[in-house]
Amino acid sequence: MRLDKFLKTSRMIKRRTIAAEACDNKRVLINGKAAKASAKVSVGDEIEISFGSGTTRVRVLSVLEHVTKENAGDMYEII
Repeated sequence: MRLDKFLKTSRMIKRRTIAAEACDNKRVLINGKAAKASAKVSVGDEIEISFGSGTTRVRVLSVLEHVTKENAGDMYEII
């Protein structure tokens, strides 16, 4: 799954366009490397998102195309 779609589906970022902009501005890292919006996300990858003064690191647990709001948090764990 594409990185921008994963961020939107997992509800870490509200909109896919905002997720793509964050990737373009090098605010999203996959396994320590700056990632484009089209980068592939796999189970076990570590994603780091920098917004404002905060940084969030998560580990991908599952990659699902369609997820309910209640189950979106099961796609990742916060490190």
